[in-house]
Amino acid sequence: MTQPTILTTDLEGVLVPEIWIAVAERTGIERLRLTTRDIPDYDELMRGRLAILREHRLTLADIQRVIGAIDPLPGAVEALGQLRQQVQVIILSDTYYEFAMPLMAKLGWPTLFCHSLDVDDQGMITAYRLRMPDSKTAAVRALRDIHFRVLAVGDSYNDVGMLAAADAGALFDPPQNVVADFPHFPVLRGYDDLLAFVERETEKEW
Repeated sequence: MTQPTILTTDLEGVLVPEIWIAVAERTGIERLRLTTRDIPDYDELMRGRLAILREHRLTLADIQRVIGAIDPLPGAVEALGQLRQQVQVIILSDTYYEFAMPLMAKLGWPTLFCHSLDVDDQGMITAYRLRMPDSKTAAVRALRDIHFRVLAVGDSYNDVGMLAAADAGALFDPPQNVVADFPHFPVLRGYDDLLAFVERETEKEW
């Protein structure tokens, strides 16, 4: 039997540059360069980020100005277009809708599941609201429950749950520490590898 296939993919590091690294480069705040590639505990990472923003009085508007200047990774738009001709694509990200919309416009408005921010009257980010814990893994499991075959790609520690939950998962241009910690996942280097992975997996019968 052949099942319809959905590709779930991370956003940052797969289709666009890391947002917080771009903010660090624009502001000169080196501590904002840390991502889930460095700190696997997402709550610890985000609490640290929000503390830094408060310390430096950086508002949501300040972050949005940086994000507005970010372009997708070279080749990402074209690869995403080719992927969407083969399978349905859903981006599963731990970013926030308040951050992501300019990037979604540049990617051609793909489907995005992510989280939300609380912002006060001065435009300061006061808290983050996860849609649910480990939402990437939960989304993959839910899609499989309604009889989709799910392929998953991501680059970081917060992606490995969805990779393991998928019918087939792969790391995309991951750092060596992630490869070393999760050697059982295949590693894709660039969009040609990603396209080949999807083509190979969609040709299988299940």
